[in-house]
This record gives sequence, C-alpha cells and structure tokens, in this order.
Amino acid sequence: MHQHAFALKFHSFPPHYALSVSNFSLQSPKSLLPIFPPFSRLPIVSSSVCLRCRSSAADVTPVRYADGISIGSLGETGGIVLAEKPIDVATLGNLCVDIVLSVQELPPPSRGDRKALMDELSMSPPDKKYWEAGGNCNMAIAAARLGLRCVAIGHVGNEIYGEFLLDVLHEEGISTVALDGETNAKDTSSYCETLICWVLVDPSQRHGFCSRADFKEEPAFSWITDLSVEVKMAIRQSKVLFCNGYDFDDFSPSFIMSTIDYASKVGTAIFFDPGPRGKSLSKGTPDERRALAHFLRMSDVLLLTSEEAEALTGIRNPVKAGQEILKNGKGTKWVIVKMGSKGSILVTKSSVSVAPAFKVEVVDTVGCGDSFVAAIALGYIRNMPLVNTLAVANAVGAATAMGCGAGRNVAKKHQVVDLMKASKLNDEENFFEELLAEDTESPKINLLSKGMGSNKQQFEIISMEKVVSELLPNLELGRCYVKASS
Repeated sequence: MHQHAFALKFHSFPPHYALSVSNFSLQSPKSLLPIFPPFSRLPIVSSSVCLRCRSSAADVTPVRYADGISIGSLGETGGIVLAEKPIDVATLGNLCVDIVLSVQELPPPSRGDRKALMDELSMSPPDKKYWEAGGNCNMAIAAARLGLRCVAIGHVGNEIYGEFLLDVLHEEGISTVALDGETNAKDTSSYCETLICWVLVDPSQRHGFCSRADFKEEPAFSWITDLSVEVKMAIRQSKVLFCNGYDFDDFSPSFIMSTIDYASKVGTAIFFDPGPRGKSLSKGTPDERRALAHFLRMSDVLLLTSEEAEALTGIRNPVKAGQEILKNGKGTKWVIVKMGSKGSILVTKSSVSVAPAFKVEVVDTVGCGDSFVAAIALGYIRNMPLVNTLAVANAVGAATAMGCGAGRNVAKKHQVVDLMKASKLNDEENFFEELLAEDTESPKINLLSKGMGSNKQQFEIISMEKVVSELLPNLELGRCYVKASS
C-alpha cells in the first residue's frame, strides 16, 4: 500500500529554467518518530469560535451569527445557513517533519535494506539544523505568507518532533487543531508519534524520500475515525479545505470521504491535489478507488499535472482533459493543469486561462506544488481575475524553486513581488496557442503575454504589464482584493 512512499526524484535542470510548479507534486511521503505538546484546541463558545495559537498573529476574531443561528445550521428550506467564514484555508492531515540529510548514495531498493537504514537513522534524533516542516505545512506556510489566515488540521505526537512542528507553524502565524481518536493498539506510542520523512540527498543533488509509512499495511492514523466538535468547527469556519493524495497515508478512505462530505455540506470549498499518490490510488483497493472518485466528483478545485489529467481522462490535450473532468464533477468550478516549466492552465465551464511560467534559476523543486496551490487559494478566495491568479501562482512556485527545500524555505512575499516586477516569462506562447487551437468548446480564452494586450483570433491577449499593475499595489500591501474580470 505504501510502495509509493519510497521514491527517488532526479533533478537535472538547465541553469535558467522557468517553473510555475513542478510536474512532480513533491509532497513528502511520511514516516513515524517522536515529539511534544498536542495541538491547540478550538474552544466552543456558544455561536463564536476563537482559535488558540502560540503566536498572536494567528488569532482569529470570534464571529457572531445573526439571530443566534450557528454556521452550518439548517434553514427552513433545509439549506445550509452560512455566516462569513473567518479562516481562509484549512489543511487536512499530512503534517510531518522532514529531516534532510546528505548521503553518499540514495536508499537501496530492497525492502529489508531500507528497513535497516530506517532503523539506523531513527536510533537518535539528528541535529535540529536538518529538521524542516513538511507535507501540508508547506502549503499552509506559503498561504500564510501571502496574507491568508490558515489552520492546520491533523495529528502530531507528544514528543520533540511534534513540539518542533507546532513551533514552526505557530511562528508562521498558523493555528492548529488536533485530529485525535481512540486506539486500542498494544504499542500506543508507535501509533501516535509524529510522522517523519527522511529526505536523503546524494552528491548529484538527487532526492530519495524514505518513510516509516513504507512498512505499514494500513494508514498511519487509521484509529482516527470521527471528526471532533472542534475539527468540525474549524472546517465550518474555513473558506477552503485543502486535501492531497498523501492524506490516504494518514487516514482511512471512509474517514476521508466523510470529511469532504462534511465540508461540502457546510459550504467549505474543497481543493484537491492527488499528486504522485493519485496513480497508486487509481490502482489501489476498492475503498481507495471509491474515495479518489469521490474527491474528483466533489472537489470545487482540482489541481493536476498534465500527466495526471491525461491518466484520468485518456485525453492528451490538457485543455480538453480539463473540460472533460469539469463535465463529470458535481460542483467542480476550476480544473488547473500544471505544465511544469511551460506554465499553467485554468479551465472553467465558460473559459480557459493560460499563463506561461517565470524564467528563474532553479535550485530545488521540493515544495513548488504546495506553494503554487497556496496562491491558487488566494485567487479563489479573493475573487481575482483568472489570469492574475495563475500569474501569482506561477510566481510563488518559481520563487520557491529558487530556494532550497520546503517548509520555512517556501516563497516569501517579497520574492514573489520581485519576480512579478521583473516580469520575465518563458517564451511559451506558441506552445499554448497550438494547444488552444484544438479547443472548440470554450467561448473565452485568456492568454497571458509578455507583450501588450490585444485580441488575436479567438484569444484575448492579456499583457503581463496589465496584470502587474493590478496585482502589485495590493500584493505589496498584503491585500489582493481585485475585482474579477473573468
């Protein structure tokens, strides 16, 4: 079940390479090892909620509801009565600590040899300078740095790694809510430890991810079966719930399905990025396949690589594949296809928007996909023009690629602003025009260009200069409230 968790990524990019988001959604696979205090809790105060956090920057002002109706209550017609949601993004699960180590050679392929290596690495904690927040922490940190209010929902253990993870999140202004449950396991501690991923880097800068999840036959936290009142409140109070394929390494398919059903019920938009896990899930157990199909049907926003979109639909053209996925979604609003160094595409039922990637010198692609989706959430929540949303997402992904590793190394806002100002885009217009020329279903096609805006055949060419002039004043001030034009 966890064969995917041991993966080797090889990077061999030319010195100047534009990247909107890596074709590999490099979420860290996970493993288990020690750490301290459990998550802060969401106290219930009648019809208001306040998230406790170690950093005052992440405090959420309590929300009061009119006429005493709580968020998520049923109205007379049976619909959900929704109040304004004070949290922008909640992430579900996939909270882990990455330990990044230089090694002479990557882990051996043999399961037994890998297990011996894991045991050796786990004998004592390495120096903290090698520790970094991983998994969904990457997305939450990137979103918080863009000015979004974030809460991480998940499980960490009561040991040194958990203490580290909570400290990092809270220092970034991210609140946390515990996902806990009862376990009858004989060795309770091993079931409750924080997930650890060993990120091993060889002299050629190739990455190998090792996780204790490789050796488990069931999800790490399969004993978590129900949403607590606090977790439900956090989901209700959030505009977006972000999930990815690695959630299946944490939780059972039935738990995941019930969680997204709850989010849908209370009007919280579901973002889903299957990542590398999507391939194994599509060939997994009946329950995993059922849960994956449920995600694809119920998600408001789907984020896929071009390869993933083709695998799901059998359609090579990413625009047509996105349109096919939209047809099959129950409430799907956006399908975003990530084209790596070429850029990205956003498909809706009425339009296709395209943005080439930024030209940067790539250092490390780990965390680029997580950073990218954080900016997509920003555009979705703030109702930004679609091309502007892609431009910011490409810039955030590219800024992360210029650094080394994920966690606290993901893009900072000033780096994104600098990239936007420089406006150095890859020259991919001809490639995208060829893709879009095959499309006959979209009445509106928006294409971001380095040149001046104009109309070209069926395209509306939007200049980078125009996008920058609209975005930068607000982005620099920490605001991105731009009236949508598409």
